[in-house]
Amino acid sequence: MASIRTRAERVDGGWILNGAKTFITGGVRADVLLTAVRTTPEGGHHGMSFLIVERAEDDGVTTSALRKLGWHASDTAEIALADVFVPEQNLLGEENGGFGLIVANFQWERLLMALGALGAMTVCFEQTLAFLRGREAGQAIRHRMAEIALEIEAGRCLTYAALRRYVAGADAVREVTMAKLRTQRAAVDAISACLDIHGLDAPPELERALRDARLGPIGGGTDEIMKEILGRSMGL
Repeated sequence: MASIRTRAERVDGGWILNGAKTFITGGVRADVLLTAVRTTPEGGHHGMSFLIVERAEDDGVTTSALRKLGWHASDTAEIALADVFVPEQNLLGEENGGFGLIVANFQWERLLMALGALGAMTVCFEQTLAFLRGREAGQAIRHRMAEIALEIEAGRCLTYAALRRYVAGADAVREVTMAKLRTQRAAVDAISACLDIHGLDAPPELERALRDARLGPIGGGTDEIMKEILGRSMGL
């Protein structure tokens, strides 16, 4: 995020934007774009601002939809900005103070992703339990289902603890990071295991759940970024 290159140059009455964005949720259909842009030439966390781009015909904004494995109900776009004018009043927050807003939003986004992963795991787990009832389940399947139940409970404890801390207004970056990191890969593995247990009898919604779950370890900050945040929080 600190490497954003899309820039906004000061002009009379506002800014001129040039650059590009990718993996933008809802970007194809959106009439209003909230853009993080660099408003000073310095790199890093400083000199970043939020500007609101209101779409209009021939405004210099072009979008194209990306093909994806999952999340087909939500469009994802590449957006190009070419000499786009944004008026002064469309600055959100303080000029050059946008990174703080990004960090604040990330905590809630990552909590939502952790909660979503828990929900997906739980639904697929319960669906698989119902499928197994009345069937002969060997030791390997029993043990795998036990492992999935453990992952769900561990993820729930981490996520709810982070959520309580966040709602209380405390610094919850470390707890939220742990919850996001633990639940996303666990959801992919758990749903994949449920799909294996169903075999050729797997319902299409279970297949879709696995495709959608693949976003988890990437969206809202990759697993590698989560580990980096955790490592730095320990002074490493």
